[in-house]
Amino acid sequence: MSEAKVKRFYATADVGETEGGFAVRLDGRLARTPAKRQLVAPTRALAEAIAAEWAAQGETIAPATMPLTRLAHSALDGVAEALEPAIAEVAAYAGSDLVCYRATEPEALAARQAAAFDPALAFAEQALGARFALAGGIVHVAQPEDSLRAVRAAIPREPFAVTALHALTSLSGSALLALAVARGAMTVEAAWAAAHVDEDFQIERWGADEEAMRRREARGQEFAAAARALEALRG
Repeated sequence: MSEAKVKRFYATADVGETEGGFAVRLDGRLARTPAKRQLVAPTRALAEAIAAEWAAQGETIAPATMPLTRLAHSALDGVAEALEPAIAEVAAYAGSDLVCYRATEPEALAARQAAAFDPALAFAEQALGARFALAGGIVHVAQPEDSLRAVRAAIPREPFAVTALHALTSLSGSALLALAVARGAMTVEAAWAAAHVDEDFQIERWGADEEAMRRREARGQEFAAAARALEALRG
């Protein structure tokens, strides 16, 4: 969605059942994506959440306040046309996943990483049958091919789900954290905190940069919205 200000051009936003899912409607007319596709979500819950973003707009439309709408646009106009490449991008993160790389010192940071990262590894082993090797520092460690295949197989072949998982993965740096959130094995808060263990450790020592924290907050909102989309896709 463009960041240019667009005056609100509709009075109401609601949802109607249509072929292929549930359509977002503006004044009774089907809403459309930037590529002019119908804005149709697979579940009523997701369509209603998107419609609520449109209903909440003021005199001008603020795309920054509509993360689910932007996710839907990406799913319909982008990912649906390149589903397998998008799945491959998500799966590729598992080859060098954040949670597999551990500090060797200081001991306090290593302990925090273990507490934050180990639940994602336990989820991968228990739910996906995938075991991952750990590396000290930043030296690359090759992961078992069976584990990488298991991660790829766990990614749903559905554009909205892939788009949401891609957002969770790219924002956190971890396919395992993303899948753990998607499966309900980790909370959004725990996964987001895990993605920032190193950063938070440094902040405690040296302080926070205000601009960096604003960017982090914005990314956190996108992360939470992607998780909400996955929850809504379940019904």
